[in-house]
Amino acid sequence: MYGSDRFNSFSGAAESTVTAEAELSLLRGVLTMLPTGVTVQDEHGRFVLVNDAAAAQLGLTAEDSAAAAARQIEQREATCREILRSGKAVVTEEPVATERGRQTLLTAHRPVRIGERDLLLSSSADISEQKDFEDQLFRSAYYDELTGLPMRRVIEHRATNLVRLGGAAGRFALAFLDLDNFKYINDYYGHATGDALLIELAKRIGRDLRESDLLSRISGDEFLLLLHPIERAEEVAEFLQATLHRLSAPFFIDSAEVFASASIGVSLYPEHGASYEVLRQNADLAMYRVKNAGKGALAFFNSGMEHEALARMKVEQSLRLAILEKRFCCAFQAKVDIRTEEIKGIEALVRLRDNEGVIQAPGDFVNLAVELGLIDELTHLVLAEIVKSIDLINEAFGPQATISINVAAKQAANVDFMRPFVRAIEATGFPRRFMIEVTEDAFVARSHFQDQILPMLREIGVSISIDDFGIGYSSLSALADITADEIKIDRSFITDIHKRPRSQGILRAIESLSEALGMTVIAEGIESFEELAYLQAATRIRYAQGYYFSRPIFLEELKPAIPLASEARVSLASRPVQENRPVHIRGNRYRR
Repeated sequence: MYGSDRFNSFSGAAESTVTAEAELSLLRGVLTMLPTGVTVQDEHGRFVLVNDAAAAQLGLTAEDSAAAAARQIEQREATCREILRSGKAVVTEEPVATERGRQTLLTAHRPVRIGERDLLLSSSADISEQKDFEDQLFRSAYYDELTGLPMRRVIEHRATNLVRLGGAAGRFALAFLDLDNFKYINDYYGHATGDALLIELAKRIGRDLRESDLLSRISGDEFLLLLHPIERAEEVAEFLQATLHRLSAPFFIDSAEVFASASIGVSLYPEHGASYEVLRQNADLAMYRVKNAGKGALAFFNSGMEHEALARMKVEQSLRLAILEKRFCCAFQAKVDIRTEEIKGIEALVRLRDNEGVIQAPGDFVNLAVELGLIDELTHLVLAEIVKSIDLINEAFGPQATISINVAAKQAANVDFMRPFVRAIEATGFPRRFMIEVTEDAFVARSHFQDQILPMLREIGVSISIDDFGIGYSSLSALADITADEIKIDRSFITDIHKRPRSQGILRAIESLSEALGMTVIAEGIESFEELAYLQAATRIRYAQGYYFSRPIFLEELKPAIPLASEARVSLASRPVQENRPVHIRGNRYRR
């Protein structure tokens, strides 16, 4: 019985051992097949168990280099010892580098005690795709896709933190950079070249920045630059002047030589503001001062700019109200044949009456109307005023006089504006009397104006005039590509023309080329008899416009002027050369 019991006992122990070994083998198989990486480490950080997923994650497989595996093992061993000392479970993101590239593991470490041994049980999941997606979302939210630069909210956050630190962080400068004439670069070279220019521009601006500085692209062609720390305004000016100099060198993009410049406005903390928003606004104001003064330069904010901004806001408000109340009127200035005294045509010049009835010159509101997107409605108001007053215009200037209307370059290239505007001109019943005056920069966007809009104007008989020729983007050679009927030479070439040999040479070149291309030349801004006498004696130019002949005449002045139209006609040719005074005579001065 005893022997039998002993045999049974031995048999049971053997079966138990076999079962345990089978269970252990099963457990090992399960651990090996788990997609989650599992490791067990002892109190010294040495690996007791590593399943296949963990071996692949940590670069312990045969295809991975020994150096990479050694780095991961060393990192895990250090982590193990630290966690076992603390005795607390930890969940952490663990960057690893293997031959397959960088990965991110989400690893849960848990200290356990088994069989009198302190062990660390770790399980890891590969979250590399999730992290890549998160990084992609982060970059799309905070970094510009084209240039790779931080966007507005990044530099705003940085500047706000510096302001919050106050004196402890020291002074910093915020520079607002705006690329000059970027629209024309896009129109002329194409958007692909424009994008490439922005990338190269960002590289040049950021070339000499310190690690503590920050460059941000905040919109299409606008950049913000935070310079920190700074000591003196002079060092900021010196650095930014060097930046402007770098930007003045040509950019070579797709076999094209592109020239660019930037206007920069600067505000300093704490002198010019105690918040990011105030500093940015003040830098913006300084930048606009540069734009208005000629572009391509640098200006620091000063308190006088605030007054200018308030005045501009007042003009903006009055402009919107004036358009709503239709408080605009037209003045008409004659284009005169300087050989026969006849009126060739008239130019309609828009004027604004303020609340007190005072007439404001267009320089105060036309550019602002373009900037605010109000110029389209203003141009339609001018056309309506002409149509309403056509009988009075005919009686004063003659039914054959052409009528010129100025169209901004931004409008001239805008099919959505020009198509209904052309229809409105056709609806007047006398479209062939109209001449559209556009500046040279309208022709830079040749694919828009010349290819799409010009045919619409030609179809109804409207003529084209290039206004202010010589100060825009065209060259003499570019005239061959421009389809126009008239060129108005800017007054900067005409002023004191009798004293300026170089301007005389330019004038002769424009005159000759225009004649060859069949374009009429008009001299703008004649204000003295000497200027007129030079044009009569030394050029073949027949037409001119300016205060010497007449200031712009308002509609209410036309009626009293009409009865005088047949009276004393002063011969321009009979005036003595020594006479040197501007003459301001109304419609009776000219012969129709």
